[in-house]
Amino acid sequence: MSETAKHIKSMGQKDMVLFTVSAILLLDTLAAAASIGASSIFWWVFLGIIFFIPFALICAEMGCAYPEQGGIYAWIRDAFGGRWASRATWGYWVNTAVWIPAIYILFAGIFKQLFFPDLSLISQIAIAIGLVWTAVLMNTVTLDIGKWIPNIGAIFKVIVFTAIIIGAIFHTYEHGMANIITFESMRPNWGSSIQYIPAIIYGMLGFELVSAGADEMENPARDVPRAIFISGLMIILLYTFGTIAMLAAIPAGEINLVEGLMNTLYLFFGQTELGRAFALILGIFTLYTFFSNGVTWALGCNRAAAEAASEGELPSILAIESKERGTPVGAAISMGVIATAVLILFGFMSGSNEDLFWSLFAFSAVIFLLPYLGMMLAFVKLRIIDADHHRPFKIPGGLIMARTLAYLCFTILSLSIVLFIYTPGEGIQWPVFLGALSMIAAGELIIKLSETSTS
Repeated sequence: MSETAKHIKSMGQKDMVLFTVSAILLLDTLAAAASIGASSIFWWVFLGIIFFIPFALICAEMGCAYPEQGGIYAWIRDAFGGRWASRATWGYWVNTAVWIPAIYILFAGIFKQLFFPDLSLISQIAIAIGLVWTAVLMNTVTLDIGKWIPNIGAIFKVIVFTAIIIGAIFHTYEHGMANIITFESMRPNWGSSIQYIPAIIYGMLGFELVSAGADEMENPARDVPRAIFISGLMIILLYTFGTIAMLAAIPAGEINLVEGLMNTLYLFFGQTELGRAFALILGIFTLYTFFSNGVTWALGCNRAAAEAASEGELPSILAIESKERGTPVGAAISMGVIATAVLILFGFMSGSNEDLFWSLFAFSAVIFLLPYLGMMLAFVKLRIIDADHHRPFKIPGGLIMARTLAYLCFTILSLSIVLFIYTPGEGIQWPVFLGALSMIAAGELIIKLSETSTS
């Protein structure tokens, strides 16, 4: 980082709550979860208890005990050294570079549905590329400005989720449920429905993201735990009731991963001109939330990558920061280049926006989950080797409870990785497996070259 760069402390508790809601509460995850059927309600509750709450508690402790710029990179570095930290950060960063095209293709698909039904896939890809570079621009400004993108996005998400839930109440009163929701129908088939765990887990990650900008927080020791607890309660309630609402409207087998959300809104509110106008406004809100999703994750991941690069663990280009603002310009532009290349490459290989969305989503998800394995192990090790370190918030129950929660999360994350690669009844998803393997191999080469160039 440039010696003249100053980090402006602009992130208060309210900003951190909204940032976290923007990062984790994903409308595309809602459609993916609802497509599972009534058993998805069980999975939200069950995984909320055995994963979401433990994960939130771990992030709350780490975020206030070790408020270091770079977040997950700094935590793994303190526990296992720079090499393992840089591996985790590479996965964290390159996943976002691949995932952002997926979320912006989703934006383009809903934009087509709302305004231009005949819009070609090439035009949708062009829209996605334009959004990528707008997100890059938002990553080059300080968080006192950039934070408003996720803040507004979080507010819009809550509005859309609330509208869906209220709309479902009136719709089911008049038309009944599109899917039967009973204790019997919610009970999962442990043989087949276990394959859906990854989609739910994917929608629960991100509590640690805000800690990547720890130097820009006003009081992380006080605000990180509070922000995680408040945002966590909002997120799990909205996910669960939002899934029930979508299942109230559309048969699970007919939910389109790209267009299912707007189908639900039009079904609830589109019977009158005023209702269709309201649904259109909610659709525009939804479009903005997809844009803000990409910006939110890029804000955190680029800061983690810049911190790793500044310590010689990733390419020096990622360490380039604005001298005036201290923002990760090099990491942001590099992410934009990769995201653009991915959109162009996958665009020639996919037949529809839904195919393109799912290909990018599954491919990036494996890389995305790997750094969290390192984070769980780092949490346990720091509890052991740094036991006397002051922790403003500390998970009760001593080392036994800390290990239990961390290893539980580690196991669920590992299972999710396996299920993204291997689909029961279908076998190994070779494009996902080989794509993830190539990204890991590329990371090893890049890290080695980075270390050599600085030695």
